Amino acid sequence: MVITVAAEKKKFNVDAWEPKTQVGKKVKEGTITDIDYIIDNGLPLLEPEIVDALLPDLEEQVLDVSLVQRMHKSGRRARFRATAVVGNRNGFVGVGMGKSKEVGPAIRKAIAHAKLSLIKVRTGCGSWECGCGTAHSIPFAAKGSCGSVKVELLPAPRGVGLVAGNVAKAVLGLAGIKDIWTKTFGDTRTTYNFAIATFDSLNNLNFVGYLPEHKKTLGINEGRV
Repeated sequence: MVITVAAEKKKFNVDAWEPKTQVGKKVKEGTITDIDYIIDNGLPLLEPEIVDALLPDLEEQVLDVSLVQRMHKSGRRARFRATAVVGNRNGFVGVGMGKSKEVGPAIRKAIAHAKLSLIKVRTGCGSWECGCGTAHSIPFAAKGSCGSVKVELLPAPRGVGLVAGNVAKAVLGLAGIKDIWTKTFGDTRTTYNFAIATFDSLNNLNFVGYLPEHKKTLGINEGRV
């Protein structure tokens, strides 16, 4: 079950933020003004406030909140586990998980973790049925896995929509993909594994090589369109 965060997101106050890392200090000073620079150069993204400052249009969704237990010498200990996804519906997405004794802190931890795992999504039009050259789908097929769950993404023509389960649909929608085919294998009832497998397949798109002439043919775009 996908739960949309209903609370209105407050505007991030950069002046009240006290960064603790070098990247955070450069963002507050104005030296770094684009999230692309951080991701492309492999700079450490250790503060969720960096993402809040550079991507103010980021949306948040809570995918699942469940009660988990573990055995301790003093007995059973129960905690809440939350799975969340963040994205701007335009080439950036992240998935995270958080645990706490209460629901609220678990959700906040999951959202913060999702922001720290942010990636750029490679979009395009790789379907032989379409060939429009716009960034509405993905340029080529990709696979990802987590636990027993395996997800395969396939390019789809314009107008098909997101042919996927609710969890994968939330991740793909926040990534900015409008049309796609998906295949799933394994126990997709495990929300976290399903979300991470979808996220992993999107991340694997960035490791596929292509020739320069294919960029225009497939309409390949990385990050914002």
